Formats: sequence, structure tokens, C-alpha cells
Amino acid sequence: MYCQPNCNNSTSKLKDGVTMREKKSGALSKVQKIKKRLSHSFGRLSISKEDPDRNRTSRDALPCKLQFNGYSEEFLDRIEPNGNIPCANDEHLSRYDWSSNLGDQERVKRQLSVSSDSKLLDEDICEETRVILRPKKPPRPKSEVFLNQPNHRRTKRYSAFGGDSPFGKSEAYIKLDPLGEGSYATVFKGYSNLTNQVVALKEIRLQEEEGAPFTAIREASLLKELKHNNVVTLHDIVHTRETLTFVFEYVHTDLSQYMERHSGGLDYSNVRLFMFQLFRGLAYIHQRRVLHRDVKPQNLLISEIGELKLADFGLARAKSVPSHTYSHEVVTLWYRPPDVLLGSTDYSTSLDMWGVGCIFIEMITGVPTFPGVRDTYDQLDKIFKILGTPTEEHWEGCTHLKGYKEGKGKIFMYPHQKLGHVFPRLYDIAEGENLATSLLQLNPDLRINAPSGLKHKYFQSLPKALYDLPDEMSIFSLKGVHLSHESRTTFKC
Repeated sequence: MYCQPNCNNSTSKLKDGVTMREKKSGALSKVQKIKKRLSHSFGRLSISKEDPDRNRTSRDALPCKLQFNGYSEEFLDRIEPNGNIPCANDEHLSRYDWSSNLGDQERVKRQLSVSSDSKLLDEDICEETRVILRPKKPPRPKSEVFLNQPNHRRTKRYSAFGGDSPFGKSEAYIKLDPLGEGSYATVFKGYSNLTNQVVALKEIRLQEEEGAPFTAIREASLLKELKHNNVVTLHDIVHTRETLTFVFEYVHTDLSQYMERHSGGLDYSNVRLFMFQLFRGLAYIHQRRVLHRDVKPQNLLISEIGELKLADFGLARAKSVPSHTYSHEVVTLWYRPPDVLLGSTDYSTSLDMWGVGCIFIEMITGVPTFPGVRDTYDQLDKIFKILGTPTEEHWEGCTHLKGYKEGKGKIFMYPHQKLGHVFPRLYDIAEGENLATSLLQLNPDLRINAPSGLKHKYFQSLPKALYDLPDEMSIFSLKGVHLSHESRTTFKC
């Protein structure tokens, strides 16, 4: 095997009958650059362990004609500067025939032998390979990700009130004893894990086809805007697939239960405090153009210290809505005013004030004021027997109401009586009969409103400082204001 003895910028040495070329010095030659490219493309060059020259450099490790991809080193040295391959008819530039010049054993050794190290790759290429193949840094364990991050913010929106509030989760509340059940909701005593206090849970059952009752939506929208000591507080709303739960402040009883425990009529001083708070709460919501439309003892909550709170705004309505859309099927029958009983839908705050008058007399006497039994006409009959049957002379337009026209034969004519004659206890209270008469007027335009009721002479014995209290402060925060012992209580057999 022969190599040209005088190659440019290189010297030749003879060893074991084979002429070998010395490694060039200085800058990288074209051959070295091609070596790098071939190393990436075709893998490492290898020689068998039996090769006596295996410890030589990569350039001297193979005979001169066993070069890269079958080309001799002379061929590579003569590559033109523009990168073109020289003409192939030069006998020294002919492609090397691997299959014809290597024995079978030699060919197998060359194909199967593996280099014991990576020296056949240039150091630069080895370094580049290590950079490319460097493994990614494993992710940190979850236990370390949140380590030392006590203020890590949650991104899930929990509450109907918005933000990252912890409210709005059903697991935040524990359901305890049932307190009462209505047509579409059940009220439970509950415990809040968020505030560590007892709450009332009003659980509304949802129908999959119908969704949330409109009364529940109305109650939530109104109560979120009402903040007053004499209006029950809505703390939270929890919405699940089956239920919609309102979380209210817990008040341990209502006026109906309070009167049952103290039957026979309440202490007159306590009645005055309850009435003042009732006027105060209604004045607040009426000034915000909200009608309760279901004022009755069951919807007036009484706290342990005697705070009265308006509750159950399921029938409440914003007065800004046109009045002709109102329904006459509002207010429990015993506390429904005569104009609504006769079919009027053109009502205002006077609707609630009639119920206040009925409750006032009931607290004093211990019995319902107008206890209708059968239907609306039976209820009207109970009212007209005491207050007299209305006529156009005293109530203009009453005979044109739908219920009045259809009630011919059912509405009887009665004379007017003084409330003090029917309920003598009203005369035992200073200005008591006057206040009751101001509230129980057949003509809705003549009924006293809540702000005027607060200034009635009936309350003149109360401290003047009560009128200066902020909305969210209780009247019992003033020194000397407290409930009296119910000394007139009698027990039922």
C-alpha cells in the first residue's frame, strides 16, 4: 500500500512497511473540520484491540487509505477551496473499495469493535456533546414547592361575594338541628368553621329543571344590600347542584314563639321596645324603596337580649318596579290589609304598616287581631266587623276594586268601632289606642309610615339618644335600655 510521500505541509514516516502521515499542527484544517462533521453523522471511528497502533491519535490510527467514508486522506486534502469534489478520474482519488481490500475477519472486527474511550472525538465535540446531553434538573418535590410560603394565594374563586374569599364552601359549615321547614326551604341551626360561631342555614332545595326559586334569588339580592341592626344579616351563600344555602346570623327565637312562651300579652315596656325596633327596621328598608310584604310574628326574630330583626325577604320587592306588576297574593292572611284583600295591586309602604298594627295589638292582648279562618272574605268580615265596612265617603275608589265588585252577597255592612272599645288594654297604654288607630286605617293613604311612627308620642318615654344611633348599632347598646321581666305571663292548660 502506497501513499504519496510528499504531501503539502506534512511529513511522512515509515513504520512496519506502512507509510503514515504526521498530524498537522496549527489551525484546524479542512480535514479536521470534516472529521467533526463526520463524527456527528456516522458515529465514532473504531479499531480492534489487536491493532498495534490503537493508542495513536485519531489521525494516525488508520492507514492513510482507510479514511472517512471510503475516501483517502489525499482526496480530502485536495478538496477545492469552494468545497467541490475533484474529478474522479485521478487514480489517487478513486473511492476506496471496502469489500474488496478487507478480509472477512478484518471487516467483522472493524464493524464490531468499540472504542474504550471517547478520545476519537475532538475535545471540543465532546464538550459540546456533554452540553447537549446534559439532563434536565428534576422538579422539586411538592413538599418543597410550598415550603416557607405561608402567604401563598389561592386562585380558586370560592364565594358569591367574589375574590379569593374562603366563604362559599359547603364544608365551611356544619349542619345541626332543624329549626323549621317551609314550602321550599328548611332552616337549620349550624356552626361556622370560619367565624367559630353559631349560624342559621336556610337550605333551599333546587329542582333540576326549574333551578333556584325566584323568591330565593330576590331575597339574596335584597339582603346583600341591607345592613342594619334590625334586619337579619346574610353572611354567605353556598351553591351546590342540589341546594342553595343562605348563611344567616343565628337568632334563637322569633316573636311568635316569644308570645307563645309569654301568653296572655307581653309587658307593655317590652312591647314599646319591640315596636320601636320594628319601626326602625322598616324605616330603613322603606327609605331604600324595599317592601317586605310579609310582616308577621314568625318573620320577626328576637335575640337573647331582645333585639328584633326583620327576616325572610322571600316575598320582598323593590318599589322601583312598576306597581302594576305587584301581586295581591302577598302577606299571610291574618296580616293582609283590606286593600290587598280586595285585589288592589297599587300599594306601597302602607302594605307593611297594616301588619305592624295587627302585631301591636296582638302583643298587648296575646291573641290575633283579625283571625280569618276560611278565605279572603272571611278575613275581610273580621276586619269590617271592627273597623266598619268601607264606603266611597271614607275611602274613595274602594267600591271599584275587583274584590269589592265580586264580593256582593259576601260583604256585609258594619258600623265603625273604636279600637279601644274592642281591645280595652289599648287604653292602659299612653297613646296606645292612638298609635293602633293610625296604623289600622282601611284607606291605605291614611296609614302612618315608619319614619313618622318613630316620632309618635307613644315613644316619647324612650331615651332621645336612640334616634342618633348608627344603623348597625343595637338600641340595647345604650345604658338603661333593656327588656323587662314578663311578669304578666300566664300558662296554658
